[in-house]
Amino acid sequence: MTEPVSDGTASRTVLVRMRDLLPELRPSERRVAERFVADPAGTAARTVAELAAQCLTSTTTVVRFCRRMGYERYQDLRLDVTREITRERLETANVPEVTGDIDRDDTMEDIVAKVSHAETLSIADTASALDLDALAQAVAAVGRARRVDVFGVGASAFVGLDVQQKLVRIGRTTLNWSDSHAAWTSAATLDAECVAIAVSHSGATADTIEFLDIARGAGATTIALTNHGGSALAAVADIVLTTAARETAFRSGALGSRIAQLMVVDCLFIGVAQARYDESMAALRTTYSAVRRPRPSA
Repeated sequence: MTEPVSDGTASRTVLVRMRDLLPELRPSERRVAERFVADPAGTAARTVAELAAQCLTSTTTVVRFCRRMGYERYQDLRLDVTREITRERLETANVPEVTGDIDRDDTMEDIVAKVSHAETLSIADTASALDLDALAQAVAAVGRARRVDVFGVGASAFVGLDVQQKLVRIGRTTLNWSDSHAAWTSAATLDAECVAIAVSHSGATADTIEFLDIARGAGATTIALTNHGGSALAAVADIVLTTAARETAFRSGALGSRIAQLMVVDCLFIGVAQARYDESMAALRTTYSAVRRPRPSA
């Protein structure tokens, strides 16, 4: 069992870890986690018995959830949640304070405030939770790859397109697939000199998992960009880049997940470009000139 998490750095990710664990928890434990995620301050103020009653479960379940999170004592979990609330307030000090999800009666001012608040925290949480060793491995793998194939479904496909556009600008051969069958066909032709990147917030998208599994079987280095490190997609990846996005009831819009994924993509791109700085800068100047070149008028 892990030790209680009470140091300043680790405690910043306690709610991030709760959100990451949600799909893996038993229904009764999930209710406890969801209560913490929905109302961290209010929940941290409750006793074990009060929280158990609110979640329609037993005190044993609350204690079991604490241990699943790595804490021997409930009060240590409450303390770290309180610390994270303080951290969030500092990181969003310049963003209008808002609470709750987007509501039908919200004004445009409310919508802007709530979206900016959620996306600011998605970026901050991802920066805190991102495994820098895994990122360095991904940078090295992409940097030496003969070819990079990228695949995602729905909103994740737009993130895949961003990966392709960035890497192509510095001369890295990159293919982004919007069709699953085409993606699978291409994945089967990869080899040990290639990299396959799969993007999925949930890590449970069947087509995306299949793409990475085929690529891995072909010998390619596989990279998963997901919000859930324990997902099926992560299980077939050699390298896992984990985001810590905050989704809302408007999940289909991929509000928090997309901005967090794009931040990780930017870090990956800059890492690859920096490794060959002079070559990358020359490529960026060349591609910039190509699109800025004067064109004859019609």
